[in-house]
Amino acid sequence: MKEQISGFKALSSKEKTSFIFEKLIDNALYILIALLIIYVVNVNSRFISTSSIINILTLSSTRLVMALGIAGCIVLTGTDLSAGRMLGLTACISASMLQAPTYAAKMYQELQWLPQDGTSIIIGQLVITMLLVMLVAGVLGAFNGFMVAYFKLHPFIVTLGTQLIIYGLSLLYVTFGTNAGAPLGGLDTRYTSFVLGGVLGDEADLYIPWVLVYAVVITAIMWVVWNKTVFGRNMFAVGCNEEAARVSGVPVFKTIVMVFALAGLMYGLTGFLESARVGSNTAATGYGYEGDAIAACVIGGVSFTGGVGKIQGVIMGVILLQIINAALIFLDVPGSITYIVRGGIILVACAIDMRKYLTKK
Repeated sequence: MKEQISGFKALSSKEKTSFIFEKLIDNALYILIALLIIYVVNVNSRFISTSSIINILTLSSTRLVMALGIAGCIVLTGTDLSAGRMLGLTACISASMLQAPTYAAKMYQELQWLPQDGTSIIIGQLVITMLLVMLVAGVLGAFNGFMVAYFKLHPFIVTLGTQLIIYGLSLLYVTFGTNAGAPLGGLDTRYTSFVLGGVLGDEADLYIPWVLVYAVVITAIMWVVWNKTVFGRNMFAVGCNEEAARVSGVPVFKTIVMVFALAGLMYGLTGFLESARVGSNTAATGYGYEGDAIAACVIGGVSFTGGVGKIQGVIMGVILLQIINAALIFLDVPGSITYIVRGGIILVACAIDMRKYLTKK
């Protein structure tokens, strides 16, 4: 730190001005968000109330799990446009398997919960459902990775195609049993409590939902995977330079498939959690979520140029994006304008990211 300060002091006035200008441009998005927060707080102080902050973090939790998956694809200089549709499919599967036994419009009338005389048994069925949807999404993710790694197709094209395929599968799935395409509601309270129940109890003054705890645990696991495993090192190596990684002995094909498969696992887990939060799921559940996840990753410093990204950056990006959404709601901004703002954020973030890349070159 002292060396940086002394180095700055050694610059000429023109160089100092240029340095400050560069830093302002590189952090322009953060500055604008900070100004927005200050403005909203002045208009409505409830924006920084405890309940508002918990609500923002709760909404961020499921988006964070998805963003952690899609971030790996971006590190590989790719993306994943099928993420939202995978979430929708797995959310519908979760909802259909965890509807209350007494719900008249159950999708599978013959499907009953395991005996209710033990908490471990109930949690076991929840975990089985979660693992099932993670497996489904993981296989779909691995398919994306296989198409990218084996046929050398761009992830944009591959995931654009699988996005449509998965949406078609979702439309077919919601017509199974006696459902006939109706929204999948009537979720068992044990399921919703498992995801959204209060850690300190539902009647506690400070209501912290379990989904926040799950998000923290998942984030910690992903941090270890990215930073402390051979797989994580290989992922960044392939993202930096695929050919150099191959020459160095990195299993490029296996790494790419594993990155997309891991992303799929994250989407499936997000679908399981988001299904309980939404409460009434359709094939349209998850639509556009991938856009928010990609935007959050770029805001958090995960570069489309490849090989650059940190878990803490993804966390910051997701929370900042949710803060923006909440701020626009507090300001009573129409939904149509919200879409325009979110699109603009993606463009600005990508432009700043590319500018940093070109400056380094």
